[in-house]
Amino acid sequence: MTMPAPTLEYDVTSPPVTAHGVSYSNQQLDQILAGPVKAILQDAAGQEELTGLLAGVVTTDFEQSELAEVLAEEHEFKDWLVGEAIAEAFVADRGKCEYPWPTSRDLKNSNASPAGCDLTGLQRLDDQELPYRFSFGEVKTSYDPNSPPSVMTSLGKQLFGLRDDKAVKNDLVKYLGRHAIGKPWLSKYQSAARRYFRSSGTDIAVYGVLVRDTAPSEADIRGRARALAENCPEATDIELHAVHIPTGEIKNLPTRALSAMNDEGGA
Repeated sequence: MTMPAPTLEYDVTSPPVTAHGVSYSNQQLDQILAGPVKAILQDAAGQEELTGLLAGVVTTDFEQSELAEVLAEEHEFKDWLVGEAIAEAFVADRGKCEYPWPTSRDLKNSNASPAGCDLTGLQRLDDQELPYRFSFGEVKTSYDPNSPPSVMTSLGKQLFGLRDDKAVKNDLVKYLGRHAIGKPWLSKYQSAARRYFRSSGTDIAVYGVLVRDTAPSEADIRGRARALAENCPEATDIELHAVHIPTGEIKNLPTRALSAMNDEGGA
């Protein structure tokens, strides 16, 4: 379920901030939706854990029927949710990142919008002593024809928060830590936490992703990349990416994602 290689449309990197515009073809989008995005939206690991937990408490046919009703999922996707999954797959592939506790698991209402940071997880590094650090990211999906789109204002504020606001970062560290207890990825979390503590909260990876279905334009992210580069902490790595899918396809993402979910051969 790997991501296809995108086409680099432009590079407006402003050291130390990496800033790229990339694009995927229609065929590549199908591949993404049927592969990594399908896996993210299905959250098979979480569903399997829940099924195993609840299956152990049912003993009658009636209870089995009730269990099946609880576990049944009716998928109804919003375009921003699919866009966020595309961004997660992109970042995971590019940055060797993993997001082991999807925010969807914290929703009390499956039709609600999750609050807080969009991507909260871990990045693998080439370091034998402490091979992981925290990876935090924000995603915006926009078909606004303007460059930059209006969502860049809020995306910029969120990225500055992840870069500079220690209270914001501390909350994310605690959030992920509560879910890491007893999980196979606990040692990865502990590695990231040690890096975080010894750097006063600066040894992290920050990603901003703008999912677009308009013609690539450097103006979308160039200004924000330059702003984030100023006074960026030395240990903090920031990447800002505009990920382009074919023109006009954001509105079709829910239908295309649902079709991929229903295609048993597409996983």
